[in-house]
Amino acid sequence: MISKVVYQGDLRTKCTHIKSGDAYLTDAPVDNNGKGEAFSPTDSVATALASCMLTIMGIKAKDMQLNMGGTEAVVVKKMGVNPRRITCIEISIALKISTNEKNKAILEKAARSCPVLHSLHPEIEKKLTFNWP
Repeated sequence: MISKVVYQGDLRTKCTHIKSGDAYLTDAPVDNNGKGEAFSPTDSVATALASCMLTIMGIKAKDMQLNMGGTEAVVVKKMGVNPRRITCIEISIALKISTNEKNKAILEKAARSCPVLHSLHPEIEKKLTFNWP
């Protein structure tokens, strides 16, 4: 993967995925001199964790011939000071499929195998909740 990040001024960046051309903006958060009009870089990290977990679950669900369509994750990121950093990421996943306990365990294990989760610093607290119908 190759991406390009261009500083736009006013504490904003434009991030572009080179292969697809897809792009998104980041802004510094309001509590750090920014406008907070887009994801901050640390928001992107926390959100990437949820996106990765759902993607890995989706791959496993497809292998199991289950449809995870409509599954949602809510992400809460908490920041610390000295140094300013992410201290906790809370992710609550609301699954829209009914399945047996074995499949639930398989999908939850898949989520916990996500590469982003294993790339984050071990001092970052990760609170993961799976809500099944």
